[in-house]
Amino acid sequence: MQSINARTLSLLALALACLGVVASPAAALQSDRQQTLEVNADSTNGILGDGVTILSGNVEIRQGSLLIRADRAEVDKADGKVRQITLRGDTAYLQQEIEEMGLVTANAQVIDYQVASGLVLLSGGAQVEHPQYAISGEQLRYDLNVQHFEGSGSENGNGRVHIRLDPEMAPAPAGDEPEPADPGR
Repeated sequence: MQSINARTLSLLALALACLGVVASPAAALQSDRQQTLEVNADSTNGILGDGVTILSGNVEIRQGSLLIRADRAEVDKADGKVRQITLRGDTAYLQQEIEEMGLVTANAQVIDYQVASGLVLLSGGAQVEHPQYAISGEQLRYDLNVQHFEGSGSENGNGRVHIRLDPEMAPAPAGDEPEPADPGR
């Protein structure tokens, strides 16, 4: 793999860590941002300053519990900041542990994260799995700022958005527990 500017990598790490919370308003593991960022790809092509850096071929990005796999990753920088990250592949995939929740995974043919606006668009067989729910559709749009999902089926009308919500099991308040049945009655 060719060398990538260290600042590009650190900005990529921060942006990708944010991308890892796509499925949950809860925070990603705080320790992830303190871990070493490892980027592997068959090749890279980009400039050291502003512009687009492209990672291609078996792209794998790891930082703590964050794991990203894609055929191609495009990182667009302007004024020294990451503007947009686009992951592409037969299936672009990411997973990350979320504080007190468990493992969250997302996959789609294209995962596009617009850093400044906080919008994430997953398109092409998009799926998000969370320990408490799952959502899938042709396109899923997620606003990180307000934890708001929008989804749509395929453009030809044959597809649908599917949401699975697991039941929430709240513990009964103390003293509200049902009394055991009296076998003599």
